[in-house]
Amino acid sequence: MTDRMENHMEDDEDDVTPSISASQSDAEDCVQCREQRHAQGHTQGDDVSTVGEGPLGDTYHRGPVIMRGPMIPKDNTTGNLLASDQSTDWLHMDPWRVLRIQSEFVDGFGALAELGPAVSVFGSARIRRTDPYYKAARRMGRLIAQQGIAVITGGGPGIMEAANRGAALAGGKSVGLGIELPHEQGLNQWVNLGISFRYFFVRKTMFVKYSSGVIICPGGFGTLDEMFELLTLVQTHKVTSMPVVLFGKAYWQGLFDWLEGTVAQRGMISGLDSSRVALTDDADEAVSIAVSAIDRRK
Repeated sequence: MTDRMENHMEDDEDDVTPSISASQSDAEDCVQCREQRHAQGHTQGDDVSTVGEGPLGDTYHRGPVIMRGPMIPKDNTTGNLLASDQSTDWLHMDPWRVLRIQSEFVDGFGALAELGPAVSVFGSARIRRTDPYYKAARRMGRLIAQQGIAVITGGGPGIMEAANRGAALAGGKSVGLGIELPHEQGLNQWVNLGISFRYFFVRKTMFVKYSSGVIICPGGFGTLDEMFELLTLVQTHKVTSMPVVLFGKAYWQGLFDWLEGTVAQRGMISGLDSSRVALTDDADEAVSIAVSAIDRRK
């Protein structure tokens, strides 16, 4: 007799006084339970465990999940698999989303595993090609690629296109990590290694994991989101040796002053580490700072 059965018998001895009538009643209940389970399709060979019957009846296993009594579903895995009129609603349930998220991580890690050293360039998709910031981003992409370092962007137009363009024309690795959005046009034509993501957090993980430095050009909510997540990781020491460069003093100075002034003075942050977060108008200086961590790792 197994320990499980012994424990179960001990529990029964505490709760029930043995009698002939009780045994007969239990037997009748068991017969009724088996008939009900048979009518519901719970036959041996489905997902139901038939190892002993506890006070709640059989135990149903679905992976690591255990169900008993009224919690046991009326359907069964084999029947669901073979049903011809299946609904596709399950594709939008959270357990299935977890698999999609996992597959995105696997695809991203697989595509970028051998990328080598890289610098990410963030910025607005709305910057026109005649804008000085576009020209500066293109120059920075070229300077980074000429050092044998990959350039990673969000793969869109504007600043992202400019940095990818500079890297591609310099013969370097020009990476675009796109995001599926209703009105986006997909990856720009200067990306020579592109991945499209459904989930923002998976995409941002790729930026952080594979970048050794970041240059942040003027941008909107998407750029600010990426910037503040990076600053959080830097300030909490979740990432090491990742310099962050804010490019464009006229654009970023007000925010920079607010962070170092109002926010830091009120004790909300400990202050920005100037050795890890820089502000500049010089494209060459921005690149030099962004790649400095790569030099230290060599």
